[in-house]
Amino acid sequence: MTDLQPLDPSSPFYVAGHRGLAGGAVWRHLQEEGFTHLIGRTSQELDLRRRDDVFDFFREERPRYVVMAAARVGGIGANSTRPVDFLSDNLQMQTAVLDAAHEVGVERLLFLGSSCIYPKYAEQPIKESSLLTGALEPTNDAYAVAKIAGVLHVQAMRRQYGHRWISAMPTNLYGPGDNYDPDSSHVLAALIRRFAEAVRTGAGSVTNWGTGTPRREFLHVSDLASAVLHLLQTYDEPSPINVGTGSDLSVAELADLVAEVSGFEGTVEWDESKPDGTPRKLLDGSRLAELGWVARVDLRQGLADTYAAYGGSPHHQR
Repeated sequence: MTDLQPLDPSSPFYVAGHRGLAGGAVWRHLQEEGFTHLIGRTSQELDLRRRDDVFDFFREERPRYVVMAAARVGGIGANSTRPVDFLSDNLQMQTAVLDAAHEVGVERLLFLGSSCIYPKYAEQPIKESSLLTGALEPTNDAYAVAKIAGVLHVQAMRRQYGHRWISAMPTNLYGPGDNYDPDSSHVLAALIRRFAEAVRTGAGSVTNWGTGTPRREFLHVSDLASAVLHLLQTYDEPSPINVGTGSDLSVAELADLVAEVSGFEGTVEWDESKPDGTPRKLLDGSRLAELGWVARVDLRQGLADTYAAYGGSPHHQR
């Protein structure tokens, strides 16, 4: 094991993207764990694509710890129609943050990647060693390449400067603070919005994208947040490390669960002209399990809480 020291809860700790789904959960968890010097900036206060502004911010705040959770993210529709935005914005943001963190000597940094960095047809469940062994899913390859660049940037910082920085690869995230925009949301948020709308309007049917056959794994953001802090205190390797639950379900099964939580009683249909994306994406979380961390939030309960937070009234019948 490593000789890592526990993080000092009074030291300056910058959470990039602290208003987002992942960053917001990390921020709340750190507060709950007694961290008293948290630093956050909205994208209006600090545009992370502006390199000089990012360097000025780091020189002023001098954080000791950083979680890089800021990113331009979106679902399959947004990724496939606006690849330049996902490539360019993410490269600019993460490069500025990592280079500025190096300049001021940030002690511990965790870069948050995404499970989409793995090859489209990676062996399941996906081990960290699958990275860069095959072609990416074409609908989000630009975003994936940007995230891969971030992982390699962290590895390069370790190799060239000895920084004890790490990368974590979460599976599909959900929970309070998700993006429900019809054009850019991920699958679970899109389902929640769709079923809530159907219940509100009394619609008799809901139509979802694709065939419903792809299998996906879902991690509640509060579990991700606890994993992030656990990793900062226990993990010190160049390889990215997966964060997941170890179980998956089909998108059709997921839609049934959301329908159940929402109380929707109509029919569920599938628009097979829309893309499915990767056929299956289940992460191998054995390395994180060896470090003593497991996910705790049950999917059905997490869905009910998320649906309520969205503004729906969860249907509690079991």
